[in-house]
Amino acid sequence: MADLLSPRVPGPARLRELLAGGDLIVAPGAYDALSARLVEAAGFEAVYMTGFGTTASLLGRPDVGLLTMTEMVQAASRIRSVVEVPLIADADTGYGNALNVIRTVREYEAAGVAAIHLEDQVAPKRCGHLEGKSVIPAPTMVDRLRAAVAARSDPDFLLIARTDARAVEGLDAAIDRAHRYREAGADMLFVEALQSEAEIERVAETFRDVPLLFNWAEGGKTPPLGRERLRELGFRLVICPISTLLAATEAMRAVLGRIARDGTPVEAVRELPGLTDFAELVGLREIEEIGDRFGDG
Repeated sequence: MADLLSPRVPGPARLRELLAGGDLIVAPGAYDALSARLVEAAGFEAVYMTGFGTTASLLGRPDVGLLTMTEMVQAASRIRSVVEVPLIADADTGYGNALNVIRTVREYEAAGVAAIHLEDQVAPKRCGHLEGKSVIPAPTMVDRLRAAVAARSDPDFLLIARTDARAVEGLDAAIDRAHRYREAGADMLFVEALQSEAEIERVAETFRDVPLLFNWAEGGKTPPLGRERLRELGFRLVICPISTLLAATEAMRAVLGRIARDGTPVEAVRELPGLTDFAELVGLREIEEIGDRFGDG
């Protein structure tokens, strides 16, 4: 894990290195700095910042385009400050036209993010596995991707093009868009909300020589495939956006139910980490060492 005095690990270069290797990269979703620390502590080589989870965490609302670019970049910066592994972040629609996309790329890159995905939904967007989406014209998205490529200062900064056209225009249109987005300079393709294994296979076969992202959307429209099957199909990166969010929600519901029933946490705390253990998890020892070294006044 990153400490307060360590230099920033070059995330984009490390992510490129991982993707060039032979293994499938699994990046669980994090919705704040604490969940990101837990992802890294579990041994994963990359973290994914979920827009769905970030919206739920910051606003307590659904993922329907309520967060601004500034809020998302700030969330990414907080996550990046506590992990050393590469961070892949949701950048929604780029938050406007091509000029806005340029600023979006530069802000995420300055925050130390290794990769972002940009999508072709009409703003305000919504979760890719919810109904009621619309997509912008493909040429407009091509222009935004070209602007994104031109905006990055680090050539290793990874641009992932996401299309939500499957739900709106059908699979053929989504594949056609993905071809065009790759030609515009996208480093990786993300065809969202595929609805059968046959559709997944078709996308994988069509883009056999292109790095592909698979969204293992918990409870979404896409069939849940196992790791070995995804590796066989040639996917390079798998994101699991909301497992941590769902698990945390259920755990909080359970403990709050016990407190409501018992009147105090006296029984619930027996099954929870101790205060000292948690303080160690979030870096108390490091803070104390820095205080000893430089003085805490």
